[in-house]
Amino acid sequence: EAQLVESGGGLVQPGGSLTLSCAASGFSFSTSWMNWFRQTPGEESEWVSIIYANGTTDYADSVKGRFTVSRDNAKKTVYLRMNRLKSDGTTRYYCGRGAIKGQGTQVTVSS
Repeated sequence: EAQLVESGGGLVQPGGSLTLSCAASGFSFSTSWMNWFRQTPGEESEWVSIIYANGTTDYADSVKGRFTVSRDNAKKTVYLRMNRLKSDGTTRYYCGRGAIKGQGTQVTVSS
């Protein structure tokens, strides 16, 4: 069964950094495009980033220059390094591959 499990969320001050992880199982990770999404309560889900199988990356304009996505195929894990976090309150971050999406990990940016 295909599964994605996110981790690494928490409370961070504005301007701080966090690294999220997404561990994959049950499908061919190394050949998969992996996305990160986020959703704030009461709002639509927002696409954040993608990393292709060849390592090429792309980002939403709102995070470009601050976030970095990477992958470790040996560990079947994709990462999202988030720098200069903004005071956006509480947001849940999810990784996804096609229709597969994890439970997410919560990030709160607050002083």
